Parts: sequence; structure tokens; C-alpha cells
Amino acid sequence: MLSQVDSTNAEAARRVGTLTRPTWILGLQQTQGRGRRGRVWADPVGNFAATLVLLPDQPPHLLALRSFVASLALYDALVSITGQAAAFALKWPNDVLLNGSKLAGILLETLPRSGQTPALAIGIGVNLLNVPDTDHLEPTALRPVSLFSELGVQVMPVDFLDVLAESYAHFEAQFMAQGFAPIRDAWLARAARLGSEITAKTLKHTQTGRFETIDADGHLVLHNDQGRHVIAAADVFFKDDAYVAGD
Repeated sequence: MLSQVDSTNAEAARRVGTLTRPTWILGLQQTQGRGRRGRVWADPVGNFAATLVLLPDQPPHLLALRSFVASLALYDALVSITGQAAAFALKWPNDVLLNGSKLAGILLETLPRSGQTPALAIGIGVNLLNVPDTDHLEPTALRPVSLFSELGVQVMPVDFLDVLAESYAHFEAQFMAQGFAPIRDAWLARAARLGSEITAKTLKHTQTGRFETIDADGHLVLHNDQGRHVIAAADVFFKDDAYVAGD
């Protein structure tokens, strides 16, 4: 546990050469948090910022599936703490929603190790106490909320990590023993807007269609009048978001 750190993923990169087993790094104050595609992750004091470093000897496509393992662990940890399963949902590829707004995000990064297969850093940020300042957010971003602002539940980061670490260990063991199939089924059972119209925007293309499923590789599957579209990476927008297709 660190009282202050620039980024728990950055700290993971600095320490990875000395690690011999899975390790959690918790930062009580994170000053330079990062989200996907280099976005800023605002992290007021009282919120949760941690990175789990794994040392699996696996190919990249299996490492990437840990985002779903982490999402399930987050969901179950939040339900365990609040007792309110209906309030939470999982947004592809890596967000946890609370009452339809963004509560938590996950960032996966591979960490090179000299003469060994890369390690995996799973960065997790959760708005436990405070709602981040929205000035830095893109106009299309989901409104952020905190566990305290929405549900009145207050939990300290250290206590949250205890619950999350146990939850993650459960789903990691399931993934290693049984593969992605049960993780996929459990994730779909908690998915936001499954069966509804969504928009997926990549750097080059935008597709709007019915959210059909995720496939065996964790890719988003959309269906529209042009057919079935399998999307490996994208930003997802719901029909009632501020985002308008084609912007």
C-alpha cells in the first residue's frame, strides 16, 4: 500500500522485475491515473486505485480476457458490499456501471520482463467516495458517479481491496481451470444493454446495431441491416448517450 503514487500501473512496471507471484499494488492517492487510449483517469482521495500484477505464461489473447475476469470480480465485490445486485451492470469492454452511470474502469497493460514472458498489469479504478471532476471528460462520456453519492455506502479503499482480491482470486481460479466459457456466460448475465441498440466507435469506423453477444475471444458482436459485425476494440455508446453516430 502506497500513500501516494503517480499511477499504480506505472508502479507495477517499475516493480515487475522483482515480483515472483501475483501482487496487488494499492495507491491511496493516485496523481497521474490513466484510462484507455491515454485518457486521464481522475482519482480524488477516498476513491480506489489499485493494480494487480499477474505473471501468467500465456499468449496475448488469453491475457486480454482478464478484463472480463476483473469485471466479474468487481461486480461481485460491489454486490457483496452493498447487497444491491440490480444497481450494477457491466459495460463492454471494461467498465462497471451503477444506476446506468460510470462507477469503475479497468486498464490492462502488458509489462515486459527480461528473458521471460510479459507480465500483466490489471489497473482498477473505482469511485468509492467522490465523484471525479467532469471538466476533463469528453462530451460523449458517461456521467461518473460514486458508490457513496448513489447508494450512501461508504467503504475505505483498503477494505474494498480485501473483498475485491478474494473475488478476483475466485474468478481467476475458474478461468484457469475451465477456460473462458463460464466467465463469458457470467459476464453476459450481468451485461448492460444486451439485446439493445448500441454504437461502437473505433478509430476508423462506427457501427450501430443490436448488441447480440460477446464471442469466444471477448469481441463485441453487433447485428444490423448490413449483417453481423465482430469488433475487437471500440468505445461503446448507448442510444441515450450524448454521442450521436457519425460525429
